[in-house]
Amino acid sequence: MVSVEDYGNFDTAWCPGCGDFGILKALKRALADMDKSPDEMLLVSGIGQSGKLPHYLKCNFFNGLHGRTLPPATAAKISNHELTVMAVAGDGDCYGEGGNHLIHAIRRNPDITVLVHDNQIYGLTKGQASPTTQPGMKTKINKEGVFNRQLNPLALAISQDCSFVARSFAGDIEHLSEMIKKAVEHRGLSLLDILQPCVTFNHLNTFKWYSERVYKLDENEYPLNDRVKAFEKSLEWGERIPIGVFYVNDRPVFEESLDVLSSGPLIRNKVKTDSVNELIDGFM
Repeated sequence: MVSVEDYGNFDTAWCPGCGDFGILKALKRALADMDKSPDEMLLVSGIGQSGKLPHYLKCNFFNGLHGRTLPPATAAKISNHELTVMAVAGDGDCYGEGGNHLIHAIRRNPDITVLVHDNQIYGLTKGQASPTTQPGMKTKINKEGVFNRQLNPLALAISQDCSFVARSFAGDIEHLSEMIKKAVEHRGLSLLDILQPCVTFNHLNTFKWYSERVYKLDENEYPLNDRVKAFEKSLEWGERIPIGVFYVNDRPVFEESLDVLSSGPLIRNKVKTDSVNELIDGFM
């Protein structure tokens, strides 16, 4: 039986009070509840405070480039589709630098869970506006307030028929843990946007600010496969902010389209070099 302690207990470099602590705690709880042993897991991250999360878990992980979380996560899933693969990113990492990768990962639909630490700011690089920063918010760079419109990641994902779309809050460990479990158990690309305060650089969207606004979606309120109603719900933001599962569909996953995986993970296949050698010989 897997326990939270199996994933280790490490010192962190996060600011005291950071929302990242809630995400780390909820993730450990979810993995233990699902009886996922560390050797079954692979966490892939990019750059940012969110990118440090896999460093604080005792399991397989890959820490790559800024915004490039999804390509290596997809490659790893193809190489060994028996692994449970999670991509971890921040709002700047996933929706800014990695926005194009997110769109095309939604199209491919690999069986990967994407956790986005959405604190509406670039924390590691000292407080620039990110794609999800609210208009009017003043940052260290935007002294007159942010002018650009705020990206709505849930509406974007639902519009592209993402296989699983949900949102949770780092200040509600129980809810976040349940959302992580649902995202992992769903077969296909699962996007979980996690509202997370940044205590150092975002003094608007605080724990108190979110706690006064978030409310849990009633899954009986509408069928989870109703794309139009999910899209309407994703537009709700301001005095009331819904959290929960917004949309689910059962599209075929990317791995199923690859015949080479039918006999098992690539890592167990015997390497055949004949065709490669023949190709190289053709250039000699």
